[in-house]
Amino acid sequence: MTMQLNRPAAGFEVRRATRASRVAVIVLLIVALAVASAPWWGGRDAMRDFVQLASYLVFALMWNLLAGYGGMVSIGQQAFFGIGGYGMLILANYCGISPFIAVPIAAVIATVVAIPVSMVAFRLEGGYFAIGTWVIAEVFRLTVANVSVLGGGSGTSLTALQEVTRALRESLTLWLALAIVAAAIGLLYLFLRSKAGLALTAMRDNAVAASSQGVDVKRARLIVYLVSACGTALAGGLYFIGNLRISPDAAFSVNWSAFGIFIVMIGGLGTLEGPIIGALIFFLLNRFLSDFGSWYLIGLGALAIVVTLFFPQGLWGFVSHRYGLQLFPVGRRVVFRDAGPSQQRSPDGASDSLNAGSAAHRA
Repeated sequence: MTMQLNRPAAGFEVRRATRASRVAVIVLLIVALAVASAPWWGGRDAMRDFVQLASYLVFALMWNLLAGYGGMVSIGQQAFFGIGGYGMLILANYCGISPFIAVPIAAVIATVVAIPVSMVAFRLEGGYFAIGTWVIAEVFRLTVANVSVLGGGSGTSLTALQEVTRALRESLTLWLALAIVAAAIGLLYLFLRSKAGLALTAMRDNAVAASSQGVDVKRARLIVYLVSACGTALAGGLYFIGNLRISPDAAFSVNWSAFGIFIVMIGGLGTLEGPIIGALIFFLLNRFLSDFGSWYLIGLGALAIVVTLFFPQGLWGFVSHRYGLQLFPVGRRVVFRDAGPSQQRSPDGASDSLNAGSAAHRA
């Protein structure tokens, strides 16, 4: 005999935010205001450091989107990093466009270039895809190195900012970096919370199963690849505005992908918090230990091995799993309200009412 349970229609609710996420929003707003006001209280070195940190962070966020959420491990994202840098320089030096406006335009150009590139790269799978993306990046590097008008292999300088005062240039660069970081984190967060983000996660876990449930895997992979290329190009344009000089070896270096992988693996793959934590750690190590030369690189490798062995989910993954913290929750939690004294019991005597604190399930 089936027993009917008298649960009210509004006996549960879906929650997406957490207490930690609300606190994180406040903290991030305070940090953003502090960074935006840095030209009035910070020194040149501090502003330059933030621009470099922003470049590393955005690159890592885009690599994490591609590999951590899209399941496509690439070691050739420096191709779009270099296109963003050189696109910005061409638009600024030869087309008379402000470099700060040229950065997003160059990102759009990189996105367009990524369309035919994806047609080649998506013919490959797994390790072949990773190696193929690196080969594509090398093709771009060699091509640019043979263009004499761009300085060839030795590179060239950004001359479009010569008539802009140093204080104004540094302030505008800082504000551009802040805007790019805020846009990257905010838009990725909204995307991952959407139905498309849920489909993306399903595709990463099992593309065949996701396809059987109606997910257009090819379309999802293309969208992720294009978004990642656009964001990576933004990071490239920003980095070389701060440096005022660009060369093929600097723009298309495989070190960019290596640093991005290091940042994501240290912080936590497949999370938004991980690249932020990893970028801060990497920047501090690079800032204070890079003078040790090869020992610095050995130290980075040793740290990556230790974290991989003892914290396979990354540092943030460990903290999140241990303490249940989520600063950017992208899932849904179904929370049942207490049904009160009129609660019914199932045949086995178990209570039909679930306490909201103990019955929160993550979707």
